[in-house]
Amino acid sequence: MGRNTRKRRTPLATKVIAGAAALAIGGGGLVWANFYASAHEKNGGHNTTRSGQVRVATINCPDVGQKLNRVPRKARWGVARELANLDRQITEAYARLAETRQAQEGDANYVDNAILGPLKDKRAATLDRINVSIKRAGGQGRDFGRFARCQGVPAEQPPGNGDGGQGDGQDGGGQDGGGQDGGGGQDGGQGNGQPPADNGNGAAGPFAEDFVDINDVQPNSRDLQNGLAANGDTGSTGSFTTKCGVNENNLFNSDNIIVAPGVDNGAHHTHDYVGNQSNTAFAGDDDLNNADTTCQNQGDKSTYYWPVLRLQDGTQEFDANDLGGGAEGNVGKILKAQQAEIKFVGNRTSEVVAMPKFLRIITGDAKAFTNGLANANTSFSCTGFEDRQVTDKYVICPEGSQVVRTSNFQSCWDGQNIDSANHRDHVAFVQQDGSCPEGFQAIPQLQVRLVYDVPAPTVENGQVKNPYAVDGFPEQLHKPITDHNDFINVMDEDLMNQVVQCVNSGQDCE
Repeated sequence: MGRNTRKRRTPLATKVIAGAAALAIGGGGLVWANFYASAHEKNGGHNTTRSGQVRVATINCPDVGQKLNRVPRKARWGVARELANLDRQITEAYARLAETRQAQEGDANYVDNAILGPLKDKRAATLDRINVSIKRAGGQGRDFGRFARCQGVPAEQPPGNGDGGQGDGQDGGGQDGGGQDGGGGQDGGQGNGQPPADNGNGAAGPFAEDFVDINDVQPNSRDLQNGLAANGDTGSTGSFTTKCGVNENNLFNSDNIIVAPGVDNGAHHTHDYVGNQSNTAFAGDDDLNNADTTCQNQGDKSTYYWPVLRLQDGTQEFDANDLGGGAEGNVGKILKAQQAEIKFVGNRTSEVVAMPKFLRIITGDAKAFTNGLANANTSFSCTGFEDRQVTDKYVICPEGSQVVRTSNFQSCWDGQNIDSANHRDHVAFVQQDGSCPEGFQAIPQLQVRLVYDVPAPTVENGQVKNPYAVDGFPEQLHKPITDHNDFINVMDEDLMNQVVQCVNSGQDCE
């Protein structure tokens, strides 16, 4: 299935001893490793068998990418490359952590002296280059050096907000990334003394706690304001549906043209693509504008992309040994959506204005487990039960029902920018009453509904068998809260005007 030309790397699940997974994300995040205790350890002077008990070592680094809310456009590519360097540094630190367990047990200061200290020095140099790049492009320098220090987090402490204890109030959330997924600690929280199941990805999840029977979900109980449908019975009540297929061309890669332009494997996980067919990290706006499209209306060359959904059944996919795939803990059979419904709707309180061409929007947060819930959004449900939506669980659907992933995008625009330095500030969600925040105006809301045939996983004795999960950074444990969706508007002017006219006039158009 598909073709991936990324450099190959030894799969994460087999790279380190005792089952481990690691990740570096966007210049920050929680790097974690699972270690199984030896069969005999001293406890109060007695040799006690502790086979199967899990200890977890972590490194918690500030997520620098979330803090970059003022980066001149001229510095964008250079900064993206340096964020990729931060990613690599954390990955290397994790590998060191995983390979030196015996030395750590013999020296209480080993992690600080041999891992965290050198990591801080490397990060400080990289952060200084980011600062220099921003200043050379005419931007205002900041004290990024305070984000250099990472923390070692012992097993008994839950993951934090990805801030390394040095938050400045700009990275959102401030909540424990595990707060809404049933607690779960860093080992997946099986809760029965058993080690987490290893489904071929180094015990990187998902876990039993990440699944819920759809019958146990209360109707209309989704409690996140983010991603509410913007339309209603008043205001602009029409819709426009664009039909772009379900990635029949098998276009996959692990780039992210929005977050990491010019950086190979910038996403660290594999994406499905529909619409625009020139999606690589190195594509410019002209490339997107001149590309082919899978959309029936050839005036829509927009790019719609999301992390693939996989069944962890041992299947060796085309990317089993590639970065973004098995080399980073994303394993198993890729499940393509049976349906991909892409619709634009209106606003409950006003008419909408046209989206600018090349507007970029990310909804959801691939790092929500460590960053907190501020940007978490997309939800799971089952056909026939779509009044029951959950953001923090994968759903187990009854026989004859299919899994549904839903993403309702931000639908308020600042009226000026097609992107922002942190890829968030130029757009916003509607407020509780359906109106846009002050300074923002309503644009058509993109709604993406993906329907999958997924064999129902089973949960027995606190373990999940044959789980499915979205691709993600291994340190995020494949939590459902990290699901996300991406969009770049590449509609021609006539088609965008048609979308606006249909929405504002109350028509349902295709």
